[in-house]
Amino acid sequence: MKRVALIAAVLIICTLAGAQDTIPKRSFGAAYTTSPPVIDGSVQDEAWQAGTWQGEFTQFEPSNGAPPSQKTEFMVLFDDNNVYVAIKAYDTCTDSIVRRISRRDNGDGDFVGIAFDSYHDMQTGFVFFANVAGVKNDFIWSRDGQVEDDTWDPIWFTGSGMYDWGWAAEMRIPLTQLRFRITEEGVWGMEVFRSIFRSQEMSVWQHIDRNSSGLVHNFGRLTGMTGIKPKKQADITPFVVGSLETFDREDGNPFATGTAWKYNGGIDAKFGITNNMTLDLTVNPDFGQVEADPSQVNLTAYETFFEEKRPFFIEGNNITSFRTGLGDGDLGFDNLFYSRRIGRSPHLWADTEDNEYARMPRVTPIISAAKLTGKTPDGLSVGIVEAITAEGRAEVDSLGERTLQTVEPLTNYFVSRVMKDFNGGKTIIGGALTNTHRFFDNTGIDGLVRNANTAGLDFTHYFGEERKWFVSATTAGSNLTGDATAIEKLQRSSVHYFQRPDADYVEVDPGRTSLNGFGGNVQTGKVGGRWNFMAFGYWKSPGLDLNDVGYLQNADAIITGLWTAYSFDKPFSIFRQIRPNSNFWTGWDFGGTHLFTGGNLSLYVQFKNLWWTNFGGNYEGSSISNNLLRGGPSMLHPSNISGYFNLGTSTSKKVYATIWANGGRGGENSSERYSAGINFTAKPGQSFTATISPSWSGNRNDIQFVTHTDDGDRYILARIDQQVVSMSLRMNYNITPDLTIQYWGQPFLAAMDYSRYKAVTVPGAERLDDRYHLITESETGYDEVDNRYLIDENLDGTVDYSFDNPDSNYDQFLSNLVLRWEFMPGSTLFLVWSQTRSYDDSTGSFSLEQNLNNLYTTKKPYDVYLLKFTYRFGLR
Repeated sequence: MKRVALIAAVLIICTLAGAQDTIPKRSFGAAYTTSPPVIDGSVQDEAWQAGTWQGEFTQFEPSNGAPPSQKTEFMVLFDDNNVYVAIKAYDTCTDSIVRRISRRDNGDGDFVGIAFDSYHDMQTGFVFFANVAGVKNDFIWSRDGQVEDDTWDPIWFTGSGMYDWGWAAEMRIPLTQLRFRITEEGVWGMEVFRSIFRSQEMSVWQHIDRNSSGLVHNFGRLTGMTGIKPKKQADITPFVVGSLETFDREDGNPFATGTAWKYNGGIDAKFGITNNMTLDLTVNPDFGQVEADPSQVNLTAYETFFEEKRPFFIEGNNITSFRTGLGDGDLGFDNLFYSRRIGRSPHLWADTEDNEYARMPRVTPIISAAKLTGKTPDGLSVGIVEAITAEGRAEVDSLGERTLQTVEPLTNYFVSRVMKDFNGGKTIIGGALTNTHRFFDNTGIDGLVRNANTAGLDFTHYFGEERKWFVSATTAGSNLTGDATAIEKLQRSSVHYFQRPDADYVEVDPGRTSLNGFGGNVQTGKVGGRWNFMAFGYWKSPGLDLNDVGYLQNADAIITGLWTAYSFDKPFSIFRQIRPNSNFWTGWDFGGTHLFTGGNLSLYVQFKNLWWTNFGGNYEGSSISNNLLRGGPSMLHPSNISGYFNLGTSTSKKVYATIWANGGRGGENSSERYSAGINFTAKPGQSFTATISPSWSGNRNDIQFVTHTDDGDRYILARIDQQVVSMSLRMNYNITPDLTIQYWGQPFLAAMDYSRYKAVTVPGAERLDDRYHLITESETGYDEVDNRYLIDENLDGTVDYSFDNPDSNYDQFLSNLVLRWEFMPGSTLFLVWSQTRSYDDSTGSFSLEQNLNNLYTTKKPYDVYLLKFTYRFGLR
């Protein structure tokens, strides 16, 4: 009882210490204009001379609330079709103003901006930034600024100009690009920003406490927005694509002739259903200009998560997202909607015999997709995605005769998400529903789920005017149906592992035709002020599965934890800010077995010279792994300790760098891993940026999973010595903000050498060495023809079991060169050259010279030369 009272007293004291007086809201009255300004960077237009300028900004950082080092003023006008903004950025050192040309949404140098909470819901901000060179940066803030969607690319206009007193920016924002609430009062929320690049100083018109729980609810007021009427956007953007592919010619293979010409065409469209609801459509989309995913070697049983890069799917994805996971690690990826499922690579491979060749589709074609997003005036957010992908077919040639094999069925995807704000955004209630349906008629396919449904509900409530305390809860469920083959395969997959022999609470039922599961999380804590903390719980039942249109690495877990951090945000001595951070977590499975406990400590420091560092360490005690043996019994896993270090120089300089290193070691000397790298960036002149990022990693793990023998009697582990060397080179040349050239290239070299093979015997033994039998050289034979190890454990001259030699080298080079010219708003020409080089063998030995030689000399690269032309027709 005394302990509870002490904790309560501490919480009350910290709350009172973090409490602050409510900051008065400022107001600016927008004026209607009948002579709109020309958007060219000049603030000498008659409209600007007749209006009222307002200033008196305060620092947001580094010295929150202090007067800014330079003066800033702004004005807002409007007419029946547009909102006009002018911002004067005075500067006593005009020769120190940083003017850099970059691509849209990659703004660099000094900039100014404005954000409108045009719904006046205290949750949503439409943000427009412009730098000295006239480069645009735009995004949407939702959830009170906690979520930022920088994929939003509205059509608006800006111009910047230099003066002897500083610089200025003008903006014309069409009302068709804004979603707003019509009221008699005509009040919007508004904030105005200015950033001085050389000192990394950010100042704002309406003061906001940097430790506030959110941004949008702290905006000032824009008044006078009366008489305006909703404007509905209507754009149609057809496109055509032509490409030439060159690759290795293969004798006898009719599909590997060395060249292939391809062409394609389709339509993208955007329609305003209402002022607040937008319908996006795409028919036969093509994403040939999108950069390839970086190379990786995945030695786990789980699927790698890749970020979405296709424009149609990334714009507005903050509305359709329904996270069941927590944090920013692997658990944070768990979501009811993972858009990379739509248009994915086929599930199946073509079945070929001797003298047969197949041409496989690399991705499943998307026939069409539609997306409805928006927010009603009363606070209801809606996001709906409907997409249908074509039947993927592999073309098989058998001595000149061609047949087609279905490798992916015709599939329909449906995703819906709604959220409703109450009490000015202090309470948010939402839900989501998804469906994936595959059409198997006449395809001959079994082993895939026919129909998958997921649904979820979530709730968040913030307490107090400053919204510093919160509680949230999320719950979700899944229901998958299909034939018995598909559901049995699902039960045995790495997500579930129902076949584990020591798991008495799950089992494989080969007669099942459905699988159900549930999950969710609950969180509570303090997110405002200098001291923040959170307590959380997260659960995933053994049958939960989101992976038809969502993402879930593995089910069967109950995880709880605590997080806390403190922010020293007032500059002192040599420091600009300091932030210590700590976490604690522990977890069980649904059978009640305690699996793991761990924690970490970290520290972030930024210095007054704008250099920064962060470092920390993690520790997790001995744990029980339900997945190390990939369907086998649970195995005791040694403890692990790890640490990391990062150091970065000031990004306000023309040359800056970040170095990083991390390492870890497993208990009982079971593993060790180290990695290091550097990111080096140079910005000579105003238009060119180059970043080179070499890295190296080494990993030694004595209990790396190899295989489960065919007789089902042995789980084989081994020592792996892995080395990975990679280097990313990225160059951007920005001729104008609308005409850019971008290059990205990455050589990736990896070698995996296996040794000291082990057969698991007593997976729960106290000592690591007692958990397995070390296979000796006398027990081991080798079949050079089939590249297999032959094991005779009892030395009776008969092979007890065998397995493939897992040694491997994997080398890859990826590159992408893109010229992008937005010759008019929404209309773009792309010229693309992409190249892929790949090499693999079973040596397992690493030599930088030999690996590079293999990569660049053994095979002809796969090259794609692509031209894509899009043209926007604005119908309104």
